[in-house]
Amino acid sequence: MKSRVSDRLLLVIVSVICVVGILMVYNSSVAIAQRDFSDQYYFAKEQLKWLLVGSIGLIIAAKIDYTRWYQWSLPLLLGTIVLLLAVFVPGIGVGAQGAHRWINLGFTTLQPAELAKFSIIIYLSAWLSKPEKGRFGAFALLMAMVVGLVVIEPDLGTAVVILAVSVLMYYYSGAPIVHFLVMIPVLVAGGGVLAIVAPYRFARLTTFFNPQADPLGASYQIRQILLALGSGGLFGVGIGKSRQKYEYLPEANTDSIFAIIGEELGFVGSVVIIGLLLMLIWRGFRIAKYAPDSFGRLLALGIASWIAVQAGINLSAMVALVPLTGIPLPFISYGGSSLIILLVSVGILLNISKHS
Repeated sequence: MKSRVSDRLLLVIVSVICVVGILMVYNSSVAIAQRDFSDQYYFAKEQLKWLLVGSIGLIIAAKIDYTRWYQWSLPLLLGTIVLLLAVFVPGIGVGAQGAHRWINLGFTTLQPAELAKFSIIIYLSAWLSKPEKGRFGAFALLMAMVVGLVVIEPDLGTAVVILAVSVLMYYYSGAPIVHFLVMIPVLVAGGGVLAIVAPYRFARLTTFFNPQADPLGASYQIRQILLALGSGGLFGVGIGKSRQKYEYLPEANTDSIFAIIGEELGFVGSVVIIGLLLMLIWRGFRIAKYAPDSFGRLLALGIASWIAVQAGINLSAMVALVPLTGIPLPFISYGGSSLIILLVSVGILLNISKHS
């Protein structure tokens, strides 16, 4: 394949979003960083460290011919499944607040569920790029295994992202519409059962339909989010002048960071951030359109869909269109595993664009 120049606009967009992310991680975490670590820059420095690591990963991924990921797809998926199981092994997995989502690497922790998003996209791109009949059952079994392991961590939000992106990729591959007529009712029913059987999920669902219920309990976070967004008005209260970040808003530097963006930068600033994310997603789909083969097309579609689905769910939750799910905002929310893996994925997009 003839090599051309990578998509420079994509790289510029991602760079701008990441810089905004560092700034907003700092702004949103000043209070809790000072409280927990006596260093108001703690979370910003950590995020900057992960940004540097992720940038190296991006550069390496951009130089590796994307077709190599085809060969690595199965080992990568199997390794991810092993890591998803390892979170439940005492001494290896790290638990917090009843959840087992991390693996202790000594110098840091790894969240295998974030790696699972990446691995499943690589594997499905390789598998679905080849014409094959009768794979619906195998696809359903694969989803049950990977998504099931994430659900029992428990991490329903990440499971929803993995499942949604996987179903979209199955659709992109040209699967018969009858398969989706079977899948959708089953998925909706399964999601409803999972939401009801766990008390904290049921509480979130209840407060989604009635935000006035339990204002100091289950609905406290969404009420504070909406208060932050409303306080921002058209142009915001100013960078660094958020009130909600002073321990009023839970998860201010992670899942709820967009509320701080809305408070400090206002409606106009929020639209700019959303616009940057939309441009990034558009570039991903454009790269897919001009990819030289079906594997590259599915791979680019999967990565672009991942960013779109995750950003869409996070932003929808911030304005109470869907229940709060605990899903971070791509490239902006605090989190090392997520940021590094997303940047590596962008590197793959850049490499595909070189051959498009």
